[in-house]
Amino acid sequence: MSLFEKASYKIAGIILLLIITAGIGVYYYLNSLKEPEQEIPFTEPEPVIVKEYGLPVDSFSIVRGKIKQGQNFSLLLQDFKVTGTLIEKIVRCADTILDLRKIKAGKKYTAFCANDSTNKLLYFVYEHSPAEYVMFNLNDTINVIKEQKEIITKEISASATIQSSLWKTMQDNDINVEVAILMSDIYAWTIDFFEIHKNDKFKVIYEEHFVDTISLGVAKIIGTCFTHNGKDYYAFPFEQNDKIEYFDENGKNLRKAFLKAPLKFFRITSKFSNARLHPVLKVYRPHHGVDYAAPVGTPVHTIGIGKVISMGYQGGAGNMVKIKHSNNYVTTYMHLSGYAKGIKVGNSVSQGQVIGYVGSTGLSTGPHLDFRVHINGRAVNPLKMESPPAEPVNNADKAQFENMKNKIIKQLNRIKI
Repeated sequence: MSLFEKASYKIAGIILLLIITAGIGVYYYLNSLKEPEQEIPFTEPEPVIVKEYGLPVDSFSIVRGKIKQGQNFSLLLQDFKVTGTLIEKIVRCADTILDLRKIKAGKKYTAFCANDSTNKLLYFVYEHSPAEYVMFNLNDTINVIKEQKEIITKEISASATIQSSLWKTMQDNDINVEVAILMSDIYAWTIDFFEIHKNDKFKVIYEEHFVDTISLGVAKIIGTCFTHNGKDYYAFPFEQNDKIEYFDENGKNLRKAFLKAPLKFFRITSKFSNARLHPVLKVYRPHHGVDYAAPVGTPVHTIGIGKVISMGYQGGAGNMVKIKHSNNYVTTYMHLSGYAKGIKVGNSVSQGQVIGYVGSTGLSTGPHLDFRVHINGRAVNPLKMESPPAEPVNNADKAQFENMKNKIIKQLNRIKI
């Protein structure tokens, strides 16, 4: 290496050392300009105050229990050493809020007592229902109030494959069985749930109300798809004409215009005939109706929306109601024991509304309903009648329905079975 090269390396080393030294100096100088970090003083977290019915539980001695069989309100408060005079005042204060003579065995109560040697009863809470309670303030001024607990609505998605019945499948999959009832109502005209098969399946989205962890019941079904015999049956709730009904993916109403029968529980004793031996007159004559035997007082339901056009006692028909429906259908309900409240000529009725009660008035050998249907004045067999479809989604509402339907289908598609 030449003398020149040696000198160059020496100079470069000196320069590098100067740069490093300068960098260190700048670093410490800049750090000296920073304000020293302030220590954050430690503070104790505020204690969590646990409340029940709006009262801090740690401030009381609490007694919980259930009303015993035969136990009345007076005896219950006497157990907490409340005087008869004070009990009378409490009963008077509660008069407009709760009839204390009707408190029921099995209902829960909570007593909030003084957290000292007196153990005096200060507040008493009676759970009138899972969502409502009545609080008795027994302090200096007696006060009785009814309050409602916070109700939480949860949207729940569920699915299952049928192994036996719909009801059993719901139970086996921890789905509220009320969902089965609602689904059977929604699909009443589409699927016979007595004929569903193993490996049929469903997806459903529904709302359920809760207080704490207690279910108050299923509020509504938001959307569902039931696969029966390999075919998908969708149901979407949609409001039109101030009424919520369920429609399929094409906007067709899942409800038919008419129910299958005007009674929920019945036995058919006589069918539609052009020559039936009359049980009273003992002559052959047409019987253009169906006789449903049922106990006196059994509710009779109109099979469809319509208007009452005639009612009253009418000879052999006894007490009867005649209803005009759309498409020139007229239904007649005969031999009634009486009429339901609000049934008058000119009044509108809804599908399934109770219009009267089974009886044996007129020419009758026993309690039954003689049910008849006429189309354009011609008698038809109710058991063979094809029910016309109910009103589909209106043209004006189709865009709104499509948006709602598409959103729910996306949710249903995300549910795994």
